[in-house]
Amino acid sequence: MRKADMTSVLYTHGSTPVVASQVDQRLHYCLHVPLDLPSDRLAPLVVIQHGTGRTAQKYRTAMRDFADQHGAVILAPIFPAGLIDPDDVHNFKFISYRGIRFDHMLLTIIDEVAARYPVDAHRFYLHGFSGGGQFTHRFLFLHPDRLAAASIGAPGRITQLDDSLPWWLGTKEFEQRFGKPIDLAAIRRVPVHMVVGSEDDDTFEINNPGDSNWMDGCEKTGLTRIERLQTLRRNFEANGISVKFDLVEGVGHRGMGVLPTVRQFFGDLIAR
Repeated sequence: MRKADMTSVLYTHGSTPVVASQVDQRLHYCLHVPLDLPSDRLAPLVVIQHGTGRTAQKYRTAMRDFADQHGAVILAPIFPAGLIDPDDVHNFKFISYRGIRFDHMLLTIIDEVAARYPVDAHRFYLHGFSGGGQFTHRFLFLHPDRLAAASIGAPGRITQLDDSLPWWLGTKEFEQRFGKPIDLAAIRRVPVHMVVGSEDDDTFEINNPGDSNWMDGCEKTGLTRIERLQTLRRNFEANGISVKFDLVEGVGHRGMGVLPTVRQFFGDLIAR
């Protein structure tokens, strides 16, 4: 292999540097791309959406062995804090923020990745924890046709499928807001995983009336992230959506602590 080719592979395969999105260079992503992707099929694409701390590279690195084992590409988007408002840390969680549609941004980043690598961009696997879990279940409402599976990890604030509740507590006027209706039949076809640690019981960050990410009524969904995810599970099941629910013993609010169950969930589906 020529030295130039070796240099190219060094930065485009394995764990890549952080890359600026071409659609909006304020947004970034990193990848793990196995050196030996399968040649007889498109590689599964697994998207790991960070939470408030934007620890995308940490999640990407934690999924390297999974990627190599399953011949999958890992994509970890990075949606920085401080976009437009320097004090904002929540932007992507609620999908639409000051003219930025983060669901559209993710889909465009996926298109950029698919232009460079042989991945199945049409239907991908999506996991997010905490703020990423908020993004994941709202993305599911908008784009179930693009998801091979959705894994929702410990969201502090949930959106129920309930047209009597205003967005983002519920889905009232969803079509007017997002330009498309919720397709329940399509959502029911997506394998859904919910996961939270058995010791994820801190409440100071999620019970914060008056903050920018609070709506009155949020407290009715539960005191802890465990209770809120259980509320979301009941809401999904009442709407005919099957859920695999994992309560991970001995784990608090740590995305890395629940990641083994996510790897198992996605791995079983990919193996089929």
